[in-house]
Amino acid sequence: MSKLPKVTGPDMRGVMSYPPTPALPGAERVDAVDTVDLAETERMIRTLIADGVDAIALNGTLGECATLTLKEWQDFAGCVAETVRDVNPDFPVFIGTTTLNTRDTVSRMKFLAELGITGTLLGRPMWGNMVAPVMERFYRDVAEAVPELAIVVYDNTAAFGGIIPRSVYKTLIELPQVVAVKYAGGASVGFRYHNDMAHTGKHFPLMPIETDWLPAWEMYGEELVGMAWSSTTACGPAPVLALRDALRDNRIEDAKWLTERLRWAHEPFLVGQDFMEFAKYNIPLEKIRVNEADYIHVGKCRPPYTEDLVPEKHVQDTKDHIARYKQVIDQVAERFGKTHTTRS
Repeated sequence: MSKLPKVTGPDMRGVMSYPPTPALPGAERVDAVDTVDLAETERMIRTLIADGVDAIALNGTLGECATLTLKEWQDFAGCVAETVRDVNPDFPVFIGTTTLNTRDTVSRMKFLAELGITGTLLGRPMWGNMVAPVMERFYRDVAEAVPELAIVVYDNTAAFGGIIPRSVYKTLIELPQVVAVKYAGGASVGFRYHNDMAHTGKHFPLMPIETDWLPAWEMYGEELVGMAWSSTTACGPAPVLALRDALRDNRIEDAKWLTERLRWAHEPFLVGQDFMEFAKYNIPLEKIRVNEADYIHVGKCRPPYTEDLVPEKHVQDTKDHIARYKQVIDQVAERFGKTHTTRS
């Protein structure tokens, strides 16, 4: 009998946190080696779990999967696996294995399976744009090669050169390994989202970003959009978790207030102003905002996507965004008593 993942699509509920990969001083250097801050990695995982996130996904774009050496990626994954085993062996963690080809991805997936990791956050090879039949074969091949590993499909229209065609979703629902899709931001209640969900239904959630969660929830309900993804949780998860709780408790007015506050905090951030411009600098801008928030210390970006090449206006707008988010954190604590761990 074939092995199957420990989780299924219907199990995916709550908030999936997307934090960066912490870096040691000097990680921005071309000659740097062993750049992962494993002590901060352990603290990050323990803190996010203790503060109440429902799942963690690592080594996507923000997680610098593309700029870690193989040894760094393995050391990071090993640290995460050891920490989760100690805290809660059943806690769902998904680690990125996106590479430029199927064989390297399968090799990394097998490594994660041996560590006992729940699953992988998986985009697709991006050297050339994949047409639908190639995309379908890719996901079938990796699922069959490592059947015990759950897959969160990483949908990033900028990084992977376009959307996931609707026909591919017909294939994904046939694979029990696929348990969620990190859906591209900004389209959670648009026609594409609606039409894609017509194919996926209750098989697994098309996860919206937290600022789009309420309208998606109101339109489709918890059964279809019971989980959202959030990199903002790496700046402190309390406001996003308060939104989760309000939705679960059907406190819609509170959910509306929280969504408005989160969107207000994001107004200065480039992602909502010009997504294609943001995509040019997303890795350093995300790291800048996480470090500015001071919930996790994630260090510098690894080359070539380093902070020194980001336009100063984008940097300042990001800091303005975090200044607003800190205000929202205080407002949430005052209104709901919802707090999270702060750095000592």
